[in-house]
Amino acid sequence: YEYRWADGQKGIKTPKRCTSPEYVEYVITWVEDQINNEDIFPIDEAQPFPDDFLVYVKDIFKRLFRVFAIIYHAHFKTIEKLDAAAHLNTCFKHFMFFVFEFNLVNDTDLKALKGPTEHLHKVFTNNSME
Repeated sequence: YEYRWADGQKGIKTPKRCTSPEYVEYVITWVEDQINNEDIFPIDEAQPFPDDFLVYVKDIFKRLFRVFAIIYHAHFKTIEKLDAAAHLNTCFKHFMFFVFEFNLVNDTDLKALKGPTEHLHKVFTNNSME
């Protein structure tokens, strides 16, 4: 796999090649910057969320989904050796149920983990009907 990072900020406007650990580091730092940005996530109750709030949230979730894809594709054997697969799977399930509930990641991006996301979507749909 080839990973490329661009955030449109901090001078990285053109995607640059990076390793999977570098990509994860970029994502985590970027997400933290987004969450700490009071123009996106206001801390004053009187200040409204921006009109394009959902765009920011979808971008955050798309990039976090890619981190899950990297973990599953490149590091799952290590996760299993650490006896942490159940924890990862539970975290991913909750993440995906939230994604499905609010339609935060598009189908094209979900193809990176097609089998697991299709399975979880069926479980989510069945749970929603009960």
